[in-house]
Order: sequence, then C-alpha cells, then structure tokens
Amino acid sequence: MLSTDPIEKHFRLKPFQVAALKKLGILTLRDLLYHFPARYEEPGIQKQISETAAGDRVTLYGTIRNWKTGKTFHGRMPVAKAILDDGTKTMRLTWFNQPYLAKMVAENALVRVVGKVGTKDAFSMANPEIEVVDHVPLDHGVTLFAGENNEHHMPVYPESRGISSRWILYAVHKLLSHGMALQFVDPIPSRILKKYNLPTIGTALVWIHAPKQNKDSIAARKRFAFEEIFLIQLGKQRDRAHIDQLSSFRISKKEEETKAFMQRFPFKPTKAQQSSIDAILEDFSTTHAMSRLLEGDVGSGKTFVAAVTAHAVTTMHPQEKDFGNLQTAYMVPTEILAKQQFESFISYFGHLPIAIGLLTSHGCKKFPSKISATEATDISKAQLLAWVKNGEIPILVGTHALIQKNVKFKNLAYVIVDEQHRFGTAQRAALARKNDTAVHLLSMTATPIPRTLALTMYGDLDLTLLDEMPHGRKPIITKIVTSDTRTYAYEAIRRELVLGRQAYIICPRIDEPDPTKEMALIAKSVTEEAARLKKEVFPEYEIGILHSKMKPAEREDTMQKFCKNELHILVATSVIEVGVNVPNATVIMIEGAERFGLAQLHQLRGRVIRSNHQTYCYVLSESKGVISKGRLKALVTAKNGFELAEHDLRLRGAGELYGKRQWGITDVGMEALKNLKMVEAARTEAIAFIKNDPTGKNHQKLWQAAKERTANLHFE
Repeated sequence: MLSTDPIEKHFRLKPFQVAALKKLGILTLRDLLYHFPARYEEPGIQKQISETAAGDRVTLYGTIRNWKTGKTFHGRMPVAKAILDDGTKTMRLTWFNQPYLAKMVAENALVRVVGKVGTKDAFSMANPEIEVVDHVPLDHGVTLFAGENNEHHMPVYPESRGISSRWILYAVHKLLSHGMALQFVDPIPSRILKKYNLPTIGTALVWIHAPKQNKDSIAARKRFAFEEIFLIQLGKQRDRAHIDQLSSFRISKKEEETKAFMQRFPFKPTKAQQSSIDAILEDFSTTHAMSRLLEGDVGSGKTFVAAVTAHAVTTMHPQEKDFGNLQTAYMVPTEILAKQQFESFISYFGHLPIAIGLLTSHGCKKFPSKISATEATDISKAQLLAWVKNGEIPILVGTHALIQKNVKFKNLAYVIVDEQHRFGTAQRAALARKNDTAVHLLSMTATPIPRTLALTMYGDLDLTLLDEMPHGRKPIITKIVTSDTRTYAYEAIRRELVLGRQAYIICPRIDEPDPTKEMALIAKSVTEEAARLKKEVFPEYEIGILHSKMKPAEREDTMQKFCKNELHILVATSVIEVGVNVPNATVIMIEGAERFGLAQLHQLRGRVIRSNHQTYCYVLSESKGVISKGRLKALVTAKNGFELAEHDLRLRGAGELYGKRQWGITDVGMEALKNLKMVEAARTEAIAFIKNDPTGKNHQKLWQAAKERTANLHFE
C-alpha cells in the first residue's frame, strides 16, 4: 500500500463515490491522508440508555445487533438500521446514505456510539458516530477522557454528496493502521522541528486524525500550518533571489523633470504617493530588476504613481543610444478599464512626443492619429504590433491580450499590472519575459491585503502601501438598508440626482430567474430592476444598464453616455467592480449584498470614491443571518480597506475575504495567516535557507516539496 496509489485500488467505490472524492480533491491515498478534519465534536456525556432524554447528546456503550439495510420509502435513499443494547434498554439506530456500516461493524460487536437522541423519541438516534471498542470505561456518567489535558474528540471531515465524514474516518484509520503515516519523509529539517516544538510528519498525521488529547490535534494543525507557510516562503524567497541576480535597464531621471511632470496634475500628491514614487525611482536607478507590489485602498491614487514612474521610463533613451524610447506595458483585467486607462494616459502624456497604444481582443487604437494630434484613432492589430515591435509606441495599454506570443517589444523596460489579483502568476511572468533583458515589474492592487497574507503570497515582491487618501477626499458614508427602509435610500439617491450627481445601482443577476426552476437564485436582476425603477421610482431620469452579456460596443456606448452624464442612473452587475472612474457618481446602492464577497462589496463601494464630493453607499440585504449581519456591519464600521481586511481575517479567515480557491492555500494554511509570529518565523527560516543553500543542493527533498507546493498557488 503506497501513498501514491489511486484510492480505487484499495477501496471498493461506486462511480458516484469516485466523483464525490474527486470533488474533494482526493485521488490518491496521500490525498485521503491529507484531507484533514474540519473540526472535532464533543463526545457528549456517557450514559446508560435508560438514562437518556430526548435531545441529549450522549456517548453510549453496548452490543450492536439486528443489522438491516434497505432504502427509504420516499427518495429511495440507502439506509442502515441496527439495535444497540447496553443491558438497561435498547436504542434504535439509523444511518442514511451509509449502508456500508452493516458490513464494517460486525453483529454482536461491542461499540461506542456518539450522537444526539431523537427529540420526539428518546430511544432512537439518526446518523450517530460508531466505533468498535474492546472495553467499557469505568467512569460511567461523566465525559469520556474528562480533564483539560485528556479530552477525546471525534474528527468531522469536509464531505461531498456520496462521501460522508464517517466514511472518510474509517478510510483514514485503515491507512493509519497499515502504517502509512510512516512512509512520508519529513520535508522540514529536524533542527526547525525542535526549535519550534513541532511534531514529526508521521506523528502529526496520526494526531490530526486520531487525537487522544485535545492538545494533540492543536499541535498537529500547528505543524502543518507552519509547513505550508514555510514551503511557500521558501519558493517565494528562491524566486526573489533569482530576481535579484537579473540585470535590467538602469533608469536615472533628473528630479526636476519628474517634479515638472507631477506639477501638471491638478492636485498635490500625498506623502504616501510621493514616498511610493521615490521608492520605485530608487529601484530604477540600480542595475537589478525591480519587483514591487503597490497596495492601495480604492481611490488612493495608484494610477498617478504608475503614470509618474512610466514617465521616468518612457522619456529615457535605450542605453548607449541618443534616440528612441524605453517602453512601458500596462496590463489591466477588463476592456472597460483598459480604454479608461488609455484615455487617462493620453491626458497625462498628450503634451509629449510619445505615442500610446491600446490593445484588446476587440480592437486597437493609437494616439495621436495622423489627422489630429489631440485624438486617438482605430488601427489594425497588425499595424499596432508592428509599431510596438519597432519601438515606435513607447506606452502600450491592454488586457491579457498583451501576453500573446505575437506581441513583441523592442525595448520593454517597465511592466505595470493593475488589479494584479485578477491575473495568474504565469500571466504576469509571461509579460515580464517579453525581453531578453529583465524588466521592472510593478503590480498594483486595490484589494487591501492583511500583512500576513502579503508577507506569504508576495514574499518575492517589495511591498509599498498607499495608506492615505488624496487631499480633500471625504470618507464614504455607508448605511445598511432593509426592504422596509428601501424608500429612504431612494430618497437619498434622488437628493444627489437633484444636485446633478449620478448613481449606480448594483444587482446580483442579469435577468430574472425562472420561477419554475427549484434551484433558481431569487435575487434582483439588472434588466427587470432598471425597468421597475424607470416606471415606479425615477421616471424623470435616464437609466442605463450594464452587464457582461452585452456586446463590447454596447458596453462602451453605455459607459460613454454615463461618463457624459447623459445617463443619470446606471443599473449594473459587478462588471463595474474594477477601475470604472466617473467622478460625478456619488451614490451607489447594492442589492442582495449578502451574495457578494466582502472584498467585492468594498470594491463596488469604491466606484463612488472618485471626487471630493461627499459620497454614499446603501447596502441592501435580505438575509437575517448573524454572519451576514456581521459582515455588513464590518463594512460600515471599518475606516478603510486595510482595517476591513484585518477585521475579516480575524473573524473568519482570508479564505472568506479572498476566496480559498483564489489563492490555492489549504484550510490549515489559512489558519496560519492569522498568526503573524508564525508567518514571520517561517519567512525568517526560508531566508536563512536561501542564504546558506541557494541551489538546494544540500536539501533536495525540501526544495522539491517547496516547488510542488508553490506550483499549486494561484491568484485568479
């Protein structure tokens, strides 16, 4: 029995069970052993059956007999039934979707049963935990293994339809009984295990699945959490060491030229913007490639930093030449944002003899046109790529189309990736490798990241924070609205419209759900809500719609009308979440807020933090759940996105804020991100390893484990 064996080789599985295991990410025996419990349940008070009362959670000991299997009358669900007899009375036991128990637990076996007694029938249990034992403890009537340091908890695993926690528990114990935990070579050196008091991998695997004491499971989870963060840090620090060895374009810009460019903007930069620019220009002045993450809250002015630093690059000649320009590539996630940033860069660089290109999957543009020095023109993709290749276009703005193989640069020196969390690591790397010479890389994000997550996921990047808003910017006023107080929000929107401002109304759906479909998502839709608002609420105002199913030309036309204030209200889906910039829009109303992630709500709210006017956000939720209310309350009370991110991390973990699938970190890894000391310790150890063994020659298994772990990370 090898850990790499397919799970079907050692377990008799039906097709639906194979599918369920695959959904859980369990394909091999190793995957099964690394499918850790989500929690541990209290066993309950040990009683005799005659002492139980309806609704009690109890632990019972007795003899199991009269096994029967069949199917329920309604739904034809597989079911197993048995009788538990402890000599004082009998208890009827029923398991749904677990008929295999009749074969796994022998007739007349002595068992321990843990579960909740029926509320209507004090002598029945549904889906209790069951385990074969060799004796009945003598401490009758008290919690089993009582005492702070001797608690016995039952592991409960993440399930999928067709595979229950109970099945996983028995399957894992089968592997442990065959000694599989001893097959694994520990990737963490014994020196580190001893330093941080961590169990070995074999011990940790036993403790996490079959803890005899509460502290066993805690120690095991701590060990696996440290291991995951350590391996990620090791991979990131290795990447960083590689970046530090790469030579790049050396860009030395005179301070007065940069100041003159900055003075053209109608505002004074914040201290955070100035320090960010200084740090980037300092990186440019060395011969090594910059690799930096610029993290700023919504509306903090990241584009200004990008423009000033791009000016420093694109006004420089290639080395050893007195003509031409170094090139900048600016990649954004959506066409709407690409066109918006293209127009922004025209306003920034229009006074200079610098051509700017736009490349998306639906068309290309160039500024200036041959006819007008103040306007852009549509051009063919072939012509644009030819000009980029020969260096005639120093600034190219675009979507992921920039990473296509046929996009070639002559002197690419600087790559800016906006809303970087929407691009995969490979996508960013593909753009950064467009040259033989390493390029300077600036990744930007408006999704505030907790410090622990930033240190872990971006260990190969220098981190710069824009932690203050532009001068005169007022904090947005956020209020929670219910269906009963919806009219209040409409009145507030109307007050802004009367002042000549504009409004967004966000809906979770594009079209109305089909009421005949049982699982249809019942939520506000863009199409129906826009029609209702025009008819019943705002008949005197122009209302437009925007969603992902519209053709690019239709979306662009709608956005142009909204930008020109020809549309007063824009009813949209979350398609406007990223980067849309309409300073005159001062109020946003978000329907079905419980259906959006917290970071997404913060991004949507940021669409109206674009001017010095007072702005408002009205969040509507139909949910009355405690968790949903807590999330929305955090959205209201947090002073900024950084505080919101830290708050959410403390409450529920980074997986809730960013999406576990987005990062590729396991549950135990997410737990580690709440522990700054653990992250810093893992980072310190990783840096020391890189310094002492930069090639991994002396720790090949460790390097291989780090390579496999970081390969599973992703940022989409």
